[in-house]
Amino acid sequence: MEIAQDKIDLIGKIIKNDRKYPNNEDLYEDFLNETCKRSVAIIEAIDSEATLETYLRRVVTTSIINVLKDSGRLRRTRSGYMSTQEVVLDDSPVVDYSDVVISYSNVKIPENPEEITIQKEILTFVSDTIKKIDEEDPEKDYLHLYTLRYDKGMTQKEIASELSISQSEVSKRLYKLMEKVRDVIE
Repeated sequence: MEIAQDKIDLIGKIIKNDRKYPNNEDLYEDFLNETCKRSVAIIEAIDSEATLETYLRRVVTTSIINVLKDSGRLRRTRSGYMSTQEVVLDDSPVVDYSDVVISYSNVKIPENPEEITIQKEILTFVSDTIKKIDEEDPEKDYLHLYTLRYDKGMTQKEIASELSISQSEVSKRLYKLMEKVRDVIE
């Protein structure tokens, strides 16, 4: 089965409009061959030009990704695909940040030992409260949850993975913990 020239021209146009085509022009023939091989059976079956073009866009994208992977220019990562080629930075002007002034006026630093002592007492009270809440309901693992979130700065998703519970459960437990601490403070 052969592909008509107008269909080959359409495939060529779609390849050249794909966002992965720039900087990979030398692989045009490979992109075209892969796309034609993948779409030869379906081209004759689709009557609508718009439907065919939509279908071919997906086939082109898949074909380009496969050719780039096979040629070693693209690799799969957790977040999608990443180029293996070195990225050349353009000759953009370097931004000079020497005139930037950073103000810490909104940061309240304790001015005297009494304020430092009060803050320390508050933190100790909150810490003791969380330990007590954890002892009352040990299966919820509130202390470990608090440590992971606020001491280690982990995200809810990371905590969920660490504790082998769902992210929504992490969210519920954190909210419930803060609610219990608030109740004790009030």
